[in-house]
Amino acid sequence: MTFIEASRGNSPLVLGLPHTGTDLPDDCAARLNDRGRGLADTDWHIHDLYAGLVADATTVRTRLHRYVIDVNRDPKGQSLYPGQNTTALCPLTDFDGEAIHLAGREPDAAEVARRKHAYHAPYHAALQAELDRVRDLHGFAILYDCHSIRSKIPFLFDGTLPDFNIGTNDGATCDAGLQARVEAICANADGYTSVSNGRFRGGWTTRHYGRPSQGLHAIQMELAQSTYMLEHPPRSYAEPSAERLRGHLKTILETLSEWRPR
Repeated sequence: MTFIEASRGNSPLVLGLPHTGTDLPDDCAARLNDRGRGLADTDWHIHDLYAGLVADATTVRTRLHRYVIDVNRDPKGQSLYPGQNTTALCPLTDFDGEAIHLAGREPDAAEVARRKHAYHAPYHAALQAELDRVRDLHGFAILYDCHSIRSKIPFLFDGTLPDFNIGTNDGATCDAGLQARVEAICANADGYTSVSNGRFRGGWTTRHYGRPSQGLHAIQMELAQSTYMLEHPPRSYAEPSAERLRGHLKTILETLSEWRPR
């Protein structure tokens, strides 16, 4: 199965798309219950939302669903948010805390190890290769990791999520000026709310690659799905709302593409 899609550009910007895929290998699909096969925790339409917003950026996307393996989780299985509800490297529950596998068909340690080798490692090999290539061209690279999630998920967080959720692991994964520019765009977006390093401070991808001292800058953007789509079935793309949001996302990506280290 060819499950990695990479499109090469020559700007400093690399977009990661780890959770937009809906493909399931047959052996993985056979383990899921009806709830799991609904694939509720997809970052729906994100690859379409960002498509064509900025010229010459690189994109790396996996077509596989996160229920196969979550490529934005630590391959060692360590929690990104100790003490808080979250989902695992090979999730056993969905974002509502409900089981997604048939009883007795949950992936065991051997199956998790197989999926890490077959699906997690190749995605990150592709992403690392593109970041290295771009850094060789410019002396630095910027990874912008594209995500979205329902705005209300009591199992994961209280209340309603802000519209723009900027994650830099409390400023550790990118230049402070770069973060400030993204924050300013989001704060000035009329009618939208934003937060930095709130409930989502950046997943494993952001934390793993974000090494500003080595010329690698990483930012995760978690969008509330209410900003561009119907959050519940049929989960349709809301064209007018999406186009309005795309204008602000375009400004963010253009700003990142134009930024240069001091």
